[in-house]
Amino acid sequence: MEFDKARDIFGMYVFDRRAMKERLPQHIFEALMASIEGGQKLDSAMADMVAAAMKEWALSKGATHWTHWFHPRTEMTAEKHMSFMSKDESGMPIESFKGKELIQSEPDASSLPSGGIRSTFEARGYSAWDPSSPAFIMMSKKGGTLCIPSVFISYDGTPLDLKTPLLKAVDAVETRSMRLLKLFGNRGIKWAHVTVGAEQEYFLVDSAVAKNRLDIRYCGRTILGCPPPKGQQMEDHYFGSIPTRVLSFMEDVERDLYRLGVVITTRHNEVAPCQFEFAPQFADANLACDQNQQIMDVMRKMAKRHDFQLLLHEKPFAGLNGSGKHVNFSIMDSEGRNLLKPSSNHRKNIQFLTFLSALLLGVSKYHSLLRAAIASPGNMHRLGGNEAPPAIMSAYLGSTLTGILDAVEKGLPDDMPAQALIDLGMNKLPSVMADNSDRNRTSPLAFTGNKFEFRAPGAPQSIAGPLTMILAAWAWGLETVGDMIESRVGEVDALDAALEAIKFAAAESRAFRFEGNAYSPQWHEEAKKRGLTIVNSTPEALALFLLPENRELLSKLHIMTDREVIAYYEIRLEQFIKTVEIEMGVLRTMVWEGILPALSKQILLESSSLSVLPEDVRKEACSWSACIGRLGSLKTALISASEKLDAIKEKMHSLDMEEQAASITGEVLPLCAHIRQICDTAESFVAGDIWPYPTYTKLLSIS
Repeated sequence: MEFDKARDIFGMYVFDRRAMKERLPQHIFEALMASIEGGQKLDSAMADMVAAAMKEWALSKGATHWTHWFHPRTEMTAEKHMSFMSKDESGMPIESFKGKELIQSEPDASSLPSGGIRSTFEARGYSAWDPSSPAFIMMSKKGGTLCIPSVFISYDGTPLDLKTPLLKAVDAVETRSMRLLKLFGNRGIKWAHVTVGAEQEYFLVDSAVAKNRLDIRYCGRTILGCPPPKGQQMEDHYFGSIPTRVLSFMEDVERDLYRLGVVITTRHNEVAPCQFEFAPQFADANLACDQNQQIMDVMRKMAKRHDFQLLLHEKPFAGLNGSGKHVNFSIMDSEGRNLLKPSSNHRKNIQFLTFLSALLLGVSKYHSLLRAAIASPGNMHRLGGNEAPPAIMSAYLGSTLTGILDAVEKGLPDDMPAQALIDLGMNKLPSVMADNSDRNRTSPLAFTGNKFEFRAPGAPQSIAGPLTMILAAWAWGLETVGDMIESRVGEVDALDAALEAIKFAAAESRAFRFEGNAYSPQWHEEAKKRGLTIVNSTPEALALFLLPENRELLSKLHIMTDREVIAYYEIRLEQFIKTVEIEMGVLRTMVWEGILPALSKQILLESSSLSVLPEDVRKEACSWSACIGRLGSLKTALISASEKLDAIKEKMHSLDMEEQAASITGEVLPLCAHIRQICDTAESFVAGDIWPYPTYTKLLSIS
């Protein structure tokens, strides 16, 4: 079979700069570039010309509709398809797309989460074109839809999406980075951009098997099930040979993503059976966020074509590794330099240390924001196990960088302190970092040679939320460090002023930095002594958004107003409650419609088999009788626990949102765990042809 070369199809469904330049007059192209790069507004005439070119390009690719594609606070994307086709006065078909439609659309926002910012009768919400992320076409069997990346706001201008705060956080970091670069004498730098690459973990199971699991269908995970005889204990799946069916899926996903301008740099088996990973090439933060949503969307569609069920849940299977989304990030300047990459140049190395220290300073002070940002119903099952970062936020730098920061904190010679850094090995840092493969996988936030890696976000989560909070903390750190350097530049050399700021940041972030095993119980005790934020549930973690210092930071940086922070908290808490309520309903259905009848069948089978034995043999079959009694006890216990869960669910209807969340963490989740334990015990005593649901063994075997 012949395949198009990847480079020939790359970006064919993206209205990128190449397509813009081909289809727009030069002065319109330049005006659009100024809008993308400098935020300048397009007038209506220019917008009409851009819209016309975009329409003709989309029609030439087979598109029939267009949509403003945005990120509501559901962690997914939203779109309302509008046809290019209409009729003129004589009833003849025409295809049109105007500049005002490109710039702004008005979908009904009443059913999207707002956290009480607007009522249902105030349904208007506006999606506005974000020109910094290129339009693209999502193809279908019978055409395609032109997707225009957009922000989403209420009628009064209040953001209702995840992209708007991210754009503001990116701007906060990039503006302060430029200021710092100027203080270091980089006069020729035109811009500094936050760059991001998000590694996407996922599970694939046979859809023919998964369709018989109600929990997978409605919850995206198993809420019952015994571990398989062989899980991941042999450590033979990670980086192992990719199964043929899975490789075919991966190849098709990659080719569709190439057409969307997304480069997948790595694909491999992950630790657990049926678990895999894609990692894309770095892109500017906003584009990387859009591309991660495209990756998940393409994966969902392609999985169906390959008869797979894609599982993006943080913890689809008990006893096996969960799935995360490792958000790698750095800053790149206009000359192509990675500002988090050590250099052989002494001056650049101090600049590198300054940017790194600014991040450490920010995240150490506002680490509770990072914890809040990754709180979700699923991540509560994943974080803290010996397979994922702990729920306690900390940073890992490695022994080389830690030693340098410790030495700076202790103090350098008063005469020529900047030069003294050479004696600490700063001049050898690039080669040391390149050769240092000791990566602490237990750390939530780790420096990995030329970037930071935030490992705590869950697999289904939009990267916009966690990234916004990290960048907010970094922006504060950059501003604080910049102020310190600027105040001293007239008195001392800029490098020495920077070292004073690095020394301050090293001391302030010491409690947040941890080089040991973050899985160990000793770390929990040590973290308490260091004063780090420790919360054990999603509602507790989400409440950290409401801490006065966090609200003040986001407001001061103009990322989110106080009202928006409260709304964001309420949306996330409501999502937690609704998710658990769905799981409660599914658990009850699986128990009453499947497991209790299965227990009855097994009891009847055992009892009837025992009854036909000769009486003298029956008297000696004590273990058999005990087994029947055990099955009866399991059924009685399961009925009792399930009825108790029903009573709690009924009681929750009269509680407010925070009381419901407290009831879930204090009563519901422990009771659900107890019910699961009973069901899993029952599974081990019930015949396979009687047990109503596919087991882990069947689910984790790709045919």
